[in-house]
Amino acid sequence: MPTYPRLPLVLAVLAFSSAAAAEPAATLPSPAEILTTLRSVNGYFMQKHPDPGQPSVPFARPGEAPKAPTRPSNLWTRAVYYEGLMALHRIDPDPRYRDYAVSWGEAHHWDVIGGPSTIHADNQCCGQTYLDLYAQDPRPERIAELQASLEGMIKNPKTDDAWWWCDALQMAMPVFARLGVLNHDPRYFEKMYALYRDAKTRQGGTGLYNPTDHLWWRDRTFLPPVHEPNGRNSYWARGNGWVLTALARVLDVLPADAPHRDEYVRMFRDMAAVLLPLQRPDGFWNVSLDDPGHFGGKEVTGTSLFAYGFGCGIRQGLLAKDDYEPAIARAWNGLSHDAVHPNGFLGYVQGTGKQPSDGQPVTYDKVPDFDDFGTGCFLLAGTEAWKLAGR
Repeated sequence: MPTYPRLPLVLAVLAFSSAAAAEPAATLPSPAEILTTLRSVNGYFMQKHPDPGQPSVPFARPGEAPKAPTRPSNLWTRAVYYEGLMALHRIDPDPRYRDYAVSWGEAHHWDVIGGPSTIHADNQCCGQTYLDLYAQDPRPERIAELQASLEGMIKNPKTDDAWWWCDALQMAMPVFARLGVLNHDPRYFEKMYALYRDAKTRQGGTGLYNPTDHLWWRDRTFLPPVHEPNGRNSYWARGNGWVLTALARVLDVLPADAPHRDEYVRMFRDMAAVLLPLQRPDGFWNVSLDDPGHFGGKEVTGTSLFAYGFGCGIRQGLLAKDDYEPAIARAWNGLSHDAVHPNGFLGYVQGTGKQPSDGQPVTYDKVPDFDDFGTGCFLLAGTEAWKLAGR
């Protein structure tokens, strides 16, 4: 595998470190304050979408064409929201949250988009919540189609046709890990690793992971010689946030003696160490990690995913609390103070896409094309901040 110059990212890290060092260390608010904010943001979403089975319709301003057609609401964007909702339910066991999620699963007959033959990670993301609800009430129909989908992939020796973009790791890796644990079946762990390894080292010829910079390209279309306007590598914040979140969620459930766990831990720590000094003084991360001038500014999803990953890392004993808690606090305070409207609407959410320029401009008042996954990312970050604040 060819290597790429490390100097530009190192210089960027040092620049961000100097800026952040001038800011006072942030502290987390009380757990009660964090929970109030989480309830407000989630309450806004549930009130806006009272029927969880309604199809997802992309938002479009008057005169604009929708970015995508209407989709079933168990698509990946809504599935990420439910990941956040179930995380909130674990710290705030309001039965309305569980009932809302159960109604969503029932409305779709606990299926996955594309049916049991699908290999697309986006289609399997809903399985993370199906598995949460199965754990509470183990009805076989809740995971039957999901399990059939993964079984088909396990039986197929191909590994290069499924996880060709880095987001796929968050969408599907935790599903493989949890079904492996549930079924006491290491085949799930091995297939998960084979797909992960293909994405990391083989997609696009060299893999989507740069072992020098310890960051991921979104997909093969962003590999060098593609670069950002400043000439540096194109590392999208949310794409790397998906990877960090995938590893955090897998490591939360993977047995200590599971094969390849040590490699996931190394990847998680290496990424966290690079991401930490790239945080902006206001607590956010730019959408372009290596080019702060390319649509630089506040953005919720990447920032939330990094904060969530850091929080999981501290809780799991993988990251040093003294090093990473201030970053989580700065992120949470920035998110909750700057992005949350008084009525719970969440601003500064970059809509769906694959690169910094998509969905721009990202502003306090802008409604993204899909309003669900940003809320899910925010809820994930807030639940980990809540746990940390209560320690």
